Amino acid sequence: MSHGLVTAAYIVAAVLFILSLAGLSKQESAKNGVYYGIAGMAIALFATIFSENTAGLGWVIIAMAIGGAVGIYKAKKVEMTEMPELIALLHSFVGLAAVFVGYNSFIEPGDVSSDMETIHLIEVFLGVFIGAITFTGSIVAFGKLNGKFSSKPLQLPFKHMLNLAALVVSFILLLIFVGAHGSWFALIVMTAIALAFGWHLVASIGGADMPVVVSMLNSYSGWAAAAAGFMLGNDLLIVTGALVGSSGAILSYIMCKAMNRSFISVIAGGFGTDGSSAASGGEETGEYREVKPAEVAEMLKGANSVIITPGYGMAVAQAQYPVAEITDLLRKQGVEVRFGIHPVAGRLPGHMNVLLAEAKVPYDIVLEMDEINDDFPETDVVLVIGANDTVNPAAQTDPNSPIAGMPVLEVWKAKEVVVFKRSMNTGYAGVQNPLFFNENTVMCFGDAKATIDEILADLKK
Repeated sequence: MSHGLVTAAYIVAAVLFILSLAGLSKQESAKNGVYYGIAGMAIALFATIFSENTAGLGWVIIAMAIGGAVGIYKAKKVEMTEMPELIALLHSFVGLAAVFVGYNSFIEPGDVSSDMETIHLIEVFLGVFIGAITFTGSIVAFGKLNGKFSSKPLQLPFKHMLNLAALVVSFILLLIFVGAHGSWFALIVMTAIALAFGWHLVASIGGADMPVVVSMLNSYSGWAAAAAGFMLGNDLLIVTGALVGSSGAILSYIMCKAMNRSFISVIAGGFGTDGSSAASGGEETGEYREVKPAEVAEMLKGANSVIITPGYGMAVAQAQYPVAEITDLLRKQGVEVRFGIHPVAGRLPGHMNVLLAEAKVPYDIVLEMDEINDDFPETDVVLVIGANDTVNPAAQTDPNSPIAGMPVLEVWKAKEVVVFKRSMNTGYAGVQNPLFFNENTVMCFGDAKATIDEILADLKK
C-alpha cells in the first residue's frame, strides 16, 4: 500500500477508535462500541502490515498468527472473574513492547537528522521509562488480583522518598543520556530503576484500590504506546495511545472520586498514607451466629422487602442464576426485591451488572450504591452474597483501616442481614469485617451456588 493509502486508512481507524470510546461510554451502545473498535483495529493492522515500508512480512504474519492463536485460546477460556487480572497482564505486554521498541530504536535510529537527534533520544528514554514502569506495575497488579501477592500495601521505610529519588535520578540520567548523544550506561540504569519503581508504585497500594490501579495502568500503557508511536513514526499508534492514555486517566479520576480517594495519592503509590493502615489485621472481633439455608428461606418467606448485595464470591460460584430464580419467585409472591451494586471496589469493578444481566435479572431493580443506601433501614432482609469489603462498616468507623473513607453499602442498617461466605477469612483488603459479628447478622457458610440452590428448593415447597 502507498503512503497515501496508509495515511487514509489510519485516519479511518482513528475515527473508528473515537466512535468506539463514545459507544463504550453508555450501556445501550456498548456493543456497537466494541464493533467499532474491532473494525478500527482490523483496518489499522491491515494498513500497517501491507505498507510499502514494512519489512520482514513473513515473520510479522507468523508472529501475528501465534499471538492471535494464544489470544483466542485465552479469551475463550477466561472466566468473568479473571477478566480484571487478564487486563492487568495484557497491560504488562504493552509496557514490555514499549521497552523493546525503545531499545530497538536506540540501536537502529534510522534516518534521524542532526537537528532531531535530541528529540529522538528523549522519545527513546521516555518510552523505555514509561514502558518499564507499566510492565512491572502491571505484573504486581496481576499478582494482587489473583491472590499470588498479598493485597496489603507494601510499607517500606521512607517509601515516598524512594519514589522521589527514583524520579530525580531518572531525570539526571536523561540529561546524561541526551548530553552524551546516547549512553548505554544511562539507558540500562534507568531501565532498572523504572522496573523497580513500577513494582514499588503498585505494591504500595492496597488491594481495595486495585480497580483504580488497573485503570491507571491502562493509562500508562496508552502513553507507552504513544511513545512507541513517536519512535516508530506511526501516527495511528500515537493517536491510539493518546486516546487510551487520556481515557484511562479520566476513568481513574472518576473511580477515585467514587471511592473517596485522592487521585494524586493513588497514582503516587498511596502517597499520604502511613503504615498504620496496614496494621489492621484479620482477627475476629466478637462471636458470630450461623444459620442453615432452610432458616434463610423462612426469613425470606416472612419478608416484605429484600435487598441483595452480590460480590466476588457470587461470581466465582456462578450463583447469579439461582439468585435470579429466587428473585423472580419472591417478586411473584409480592416481595420487593432489589439489588445493591457497589460501583468500583473489589476484584470485579462493574462486572456485577453484567453477571446479573446474563441471568435475566430485570435491570430496573439493579441499583447503584448511591441509589439504594438510604433504603437499608426500611429493609427486612439483606442477602450479602460473596461480598466483603464493599459492605464493611470499618470504612466509616476505623480511620486506620486500609478501606477508611471508601463508600460502602450500609447493609448493617437493615433489620436482618444474611452473609453468604465460604469461611470467616478476611476480604480482599486483608481486614476483618465487624458486620459479621453484629446482633442482626447471621452467617451462612458454604459454596454460594449450592447454598442458594437449597434456599430456592425450600422456597418452592
